[in-house]
Order: sequence, then C-alpha cells, then structure tokens
Amino acid sequence: MAQGRKLRFGVIGAGGFAEICHVPGLQSHPQAEVVALCGRRYDHARAMADRLGVPDVHTDYRELCAREDLDGVTITTPNAVHAEQALAAFLHGKHVFCEKPLGMNVAQVREMLAAAEASGKVHQVAFTFRYTYCIQELRRRVAAGDLGQPFYVRLRFDGWGGLRPDWQVGWREKQDLAGGGMLYDMGSHLFDTARFVLGPIATATGFTHNIPRQRVDRITGEVTDVETDDLAAASFIHENGVRGEWFMSRATPPHTENAYLEVIGPEGALQASMSRGNQERLRLSRPTAPEWEEVALPEAAYDGQPHALGRMMRSFVEACLRGRLDGDVDASFEDGLAAQQGLAAVEQAQDGPRWVR
Repeated sequence: MAQGRKLRFGVIGAGGFAEICHVPGLQSHPQAEVVALCGRRYDHARAMADRLGVPDVHTDYRELCAREDLDGVTITTPNAVHAEQALAAFLHGKHVFCEKPLGMNVAQVREMLAAAEASGKVHQVAFTFRYTYCIQELRRRVAAGDLGQPFYVRLRFDGWGGLRPDWQVGWREKQDLAGGGMLYDMGSHLFDTARFVLGPIATATGFTHNIPRQRVDRITGEVTDVETDDLAAASFIHENGVRGEWFMSRATPPHTENAYLEVIGPEGALQASMSRGNQERLRLSRPTAPEWEEVALPEAAYDGQPHALGRMMRSFVEACLRGRLDGDVDASFEDGLAAQQGLAAVEQAQDGPRWVR
C-alpha cells in the first residue's frame, strides 16, 4: 500500500446496523474511509450516505464490488444474500467482512469459505462478543487455569421483546430471508463465543420453537405471520470434554443478568456479560467464597458505549493492512462455518432427540 494512502471500503446494506456499526466503525480507523454505500432503495441509501459523509451510492452490489478503487467491502444485509454478495466481492479481489450467520446452510458456507481461501484476501465474520473486554479477560483467565480444568459452560440471552404488542415484523422474522429466528440471529453468536473460549465443539443437540402469532410488517404496514423461531436451546460437548448449553429467547422474562457467559471449573466460576460493550461486567465465584466478586477490567470497558462494535470494525481494517487476521481474536470464515455447523446440528436434532456431530 502506498505510504499514507487510506484503505477504501464499500458497505453493502443500508439498514440500521450499517449506520450504527459498519460505516462509523470503519471511519473510526485513521487509515480507512468509506467511499460507497449500497442499498436497494436509492433515496434511503442516499439519505444515509449524506448523514454519514459517504460520497457514492449504489443500488446493485455487483456494481459496487466491481469498482477497482475499493480495497474491501463489508456486508450487512439479510442472511439469504450474504453468499452471493461475498462471492462477488472475492471474485473482484476484495477483502470481505460479513455479518453472521454467514449463510443459510452449511453447503453454502463451505462454498463461501472455499472462495475466500482461493482469493487470498482477508475474510472475517462479525462475532461482536469477541471484542468485549470482559469476555477477552474471561478467556485469558480460563486459559491461565484460574478455574482449574473447566467442566461446564452456559450462556443465556433472553427477553420479552417478541411478545410486546408494538413489536413489528422485519426480515429476521421471514424464513426465506433469515433462515431462522433466534437460532440464526443469536445462536451463531453463542456457538462462536463458547468455541472462542473453550475450543472446538464436537457434538450438539437442541430445539427451536415458534409461537404462532401475527404482527405488523414494519415495511408494508400489513399484518403478517411471525415465521421464525422465538426461542432456541442447545446442549453441546466440546472436543476437550467440556459440556455446555445455551438458551435464548425473545419471548421469556429476562434474568437480572439478561445475557451472560459462565464458565465453571472445580476452582470456581467466571461470569461475563454479553453485550456490544455497553454493559461490561466480569464476576468470580469460588466454592470457598460463593458470593460473586467483581473482577476489574480496563478503564475503557466502563464508558457505557457499544465500543465492541468499533473495536471489531477497526480490527478488520488492521487485518486488511497486514494482510491477515489477528488469529487470537478475529473470526474467519472458517469460524463462521463452525458456527453454521452448530446451527445445522440443532436443526437436525429437531427431527428427533439425538446428538449430531
């Protein structure tokens, strides 16, 4: 790269997450600029681009990917189109950062990974929880043996949101666009977080459940079915023998710790908040001192802001500058495939109670 030149990025997707995460996150890196935004509705994308200081707007992702002046693209669109957009970007020699889950099924994600590896370009998945200070510190302490050899991990993420009368249907509630509801939206995160802390997962089982109901479509204003799952659960066994489970829901009361990761060993347990960085907390409990004790984190953890989003996007810029991911933190498309295999295992287990490798 020429000395002093900024990397130039295009963002595919003009929804809310492009505005709060992808575009400002990239722009927060001193050696990056966002020069193009792609959205299906030109007027909507143009208005967003003007708010964020992005000069160019496209309505066709192929046109954006074909630009010779772009170093990389980020993808924040419905799950159903991730694969075709990523494949187009790799075809044109771009680094790619893609939202999770990577695709709609394992075969599709295998194709994406093959294209990513063949391109020689950086490929990264948006697993936000890896960039919170509390989960990074929990992972460090587990690896250092603070808990002894862990034997159990549990993760929880739930709330009443999906049953509120004013809750509306978006693309995540449409099966053909999302592939799944809570399972795909958060299950990919939870499988990856468990794997990030404790290593590969060997087998899994689980279930999903949809509560039959209708709500107003936020785009059309029409009353329509909620098609995707409202709650999901999984049990799993890591290759190192650690057993685990997660539960998530948009239709059950939240716990005081609404979203958390907990790792337990014979010497104690560590519990970390799961958030975008705005709710950082790490606590320790031991058999000899059961009351939860606060574990200190870096001062930056307590700013009350969703700082994990910016840290994640800047990590992609850094990876593009060096030509490779930070293997200790960043998630590659290979990690995205592992999460997709977890989702597939839960789906297969729905056919009858069984463990799926």
